Amino acid sequence: MLTRLQKVHGIIHTTSASCAGVGAGLAQIPTADMPVIAGLQSGMILLIAHEHGVTITKTAAAELLLTFSASIGGRAISQALVGWVPGLGNVINATTAAALTEAVGWAANAYFSETKPDGTALGKTTVT
Repeated sequence: MLTRLQKVHGIIHTTSASCAGVGAGLAQIPTADMPVIAGLQSGMILLIAHEHGVTITKTAAAELLLTFSASIGGRAISQALVGWVPGLGNVINATTAAALTEAVGWAANAYFSETKPDGTALGKTTVT
């Protein structure tokens, strides 16, 4: 039987690998990978919430994704600068997509580990 942390590891690493593949495959088309990666990351957030016994909507997952991924601007800049270069752009785009997905996943894990199933924070009356 897998522990919650092992399941969350699997969710995050699988999603990161998927995002790396999307980032590498669509590197030469600026911003083409963003909707696909955002969808994968939102799904990852939903799965992590589920592992913690928290039920959230797809809209709430998308809002959390925006909160967790403040560095998305940096990714857009790196893609604009070198993303279009065949080979190098693919590697950089894949690496950046995977790294940001890992960061979002672990931020979601930390967030939901401090949240009760009813959506309230542990030790608090509301979640902000």
